[in-house]
Amino acid sequence: MSRINTVTDLTASDEQTALFKAIQQKIGMVPNFLRVLANSPAALRAFLGLHGIASEGSLDLPTRERIALAIAQQNACDYCLSAHSAIGNHAGLNPAEIDANRKGTSQDTKAVVAVKLARSLLEHKGEITTAELLEARNAGYSDADIVEIITHVGMNLLTNILGKASRVEIDFPKVTANS
Repeated sequence: MSRINTVTDLTASDEQTALFKAIQQKIGMVPNFLRVLANSPAALRAFLGLHGIASEGSLDLPTRERIALAIAQQNACDYCLSAHSAIGNHAGLNPAEIDANRKGTSQDTKAVVAVKLARSLLEHKGEITTAELLEARNAGYSDADIVEIITHVGMNLLTNILGKASRVEIDFPKVTANS
């Protein structure tokens, strides 16, 4: 059971209901994580706005999911591991790739650099080396791509913290950091 209220359709305010309808129309469901975030409609709007903008960038969906999986594993966030394993699967990541991403690598030679950089950003609280930036550039990532990798690390850190703090009920096929 979640330690922070999970806003239901029955308890939602008019503003929360409108946000839920928009989410439902876009992704076909309202994940419990977003129902917890909806306790503050302002926080939910901010997250949805950042998520929407980050999704419009140059990083493709599989790479964004690889980053999310690596960060969720690094932070041992079972909710996020479960959600991004399911989303990653729908984005075309096979089970071996999902497992590799959770271990901080990838079967894709370019994506491995993004995953490694993402994990290093988190581990070193942003204090990455010039060599890591050069590795990303040499792999074909532009400065815009690098900024987007940083953005996705920050966004996933936020979701991991909320998932762990709230202990939100997992509403995806369950995956644990220990599995």
